[in-house]
Amino acid sequence: MDFGSINKFLENKTIFVTGATGFIAKILIEKILRTQPNVKKLYLLVRAKDATTANTRLREEVLGKELFKVLREKLGASFEGFMLEKLSAVAGDTSYDNLGLTHHQLNQMYEDIDIVINVAATTKFWERYDVALGVNTLGPKHVVNFANNCSKIQLLIHVSTAYVCGEKKGLISEKPYEMGETLNGVSGLDIDFEKKLIDHTLKNLKAQQLQEKDIRQRMKDLGSQRAKYYGWPNTYVFTKAMGEMLIGKLRGNLPVVILRPTIVCSTFKEPFPGWVEGCRTIDSVTTTYGKGRLTLFLADNSTVLDLIPADMFVNSMIVAIKAHVNNSDLTIYQVGSSYRNPLTFKETHEFHYHYFARNPWTSDEGKSIKLGKGVVLNNILTFQIILFVWQFLVQMILIFTTRMGCSNMQHRLYKFDKKLKIVTKLVDLYKPYLFFKGIFEDTNTKKLLINARENGLDEDMFNFDCECINWEDYFMNVHLPSVVKYLF
Repeated sequence: MDFGSINKFLENKTIFVTGATGFIAKILIEKILRTQPNVKKLYLLVRAKDATTANTRLREEVLGKELFKVLREKLGASFEGFMLEKLSAVAGDTSYDNLGLTHHQLNQMYEDIDIVINVAATTKFWERYDVALGVNTLGPKHVVNFANNCSKIQLLIHVSTAYVCGEKKGLISEKPYEMGETLNGVSGLDIDFEKKLIDHTLKNLKAQQLQEKDIRQRMKDLGSQRAKYYGWPNTYVFTKAMGEMLIGKLRGNLPVVILRPTIVCSTFKEPFPGWVEGCRTIDSVTTTYGKGRLTLFLADNSTVLDLIPADMFVNSMIVAIKAHVNNSDLTIYQVGSSYRNPLTFKETHEFHYHYFARNPWTSDEGKSIKLGKGVVLNNILTFQIILFVWQFLVQMILIFTTRMGCSNMQHRLYKFDKKLKIVTKLVDLYKPYLFFKGIFEDTNTKKLLINARENGLDEDMFNFDCECINWEDYFMNVHLPSVVKYLF
């Protein structure tokens, strides 16, 4: 296979992308349009009530971003016309049967589309169960059914996450999930039952006339309970794993590639180094530490943080498309760095300290924030004991102040107690990743890279080799400056 002709392959192709306003999808859309302007059309599924709202979201949340500045400069005055010709925003939702599209829309798209790329997802760890199951589990089901109805379909690409493995330790292989498989061996996982459970729970909660915030909280708790019952640490990865199961079951002979990225971070090179959007897991640490609000790090220094720059992940996606069109297999690629170019928490902590020591952040009040290294606590049990003691002391003082009638002190203590409960919940939520002991094997990804290189891959344009990343240079000169620029 000639991997030097990837751009030629994309010429005159019609591609359908779900989750079009998301971080990865935007980079994919920009990359295709910039490298192959002769792509026939990109249908972009946007969550919106109608076509007008979908087009507004496309214009403001996608094309209006700095990400497209290189393409804007390249096309000049013809940028708007080019986008109007190549992009078609479609109002819909993967949570719904037929993606919420009309029969007219479906018939047109069934005839046109060559490749389907499903990027739609909710990535909140503690999402309400009905929302997460709708997007991350039933969404892939609806997308597979849609793809199977496309008369010219050549491939379905589904973006999952490497962390569908839960809290596994050691080497984690690129293995598909069987229908009903669980991480702890508990039998009985049935997706239809999970959907019925959600519907039944919602019906009961509404019958009780609870406030919407209480219903939301109950649905979040339900998702967390169901995930942990079957061995997953949170609702996000549980529902993503079930989405993979449905794809495997329903695809028939449809060629399918499932890509499992690790932690996707700012762009390495394209369209320019350091574009990032949204406060991802590692970036939330950067923002709180850089602003002087984080002095205690709960993590194991030896934990490997598996990162992959967003443009490298998108490159792997495009190369995988070229490799798998009209191939009836289901192939899984884990796209990350922990196996071939590992980065430890200790190294990341050092990069953060040295960067902000040289480049202290200045607050809105003009105050320059001087940072210390902070304390790294690598024992979760110690931290949980400390939290428990604090909560106990707060409760004892609250009892005392209630008897003494100190209302002002009580108010402060209630606020402090609320913060402690939030911290406890956050620790429980992120614990699986702060002390993660897995390494993601990327045998398939490495084979794809070698095969592509041997057959003419233009690595300047489609590089996805994590071994070429110098982590210190990337953090100090690309990633951390970009987080400060876009997220602070």
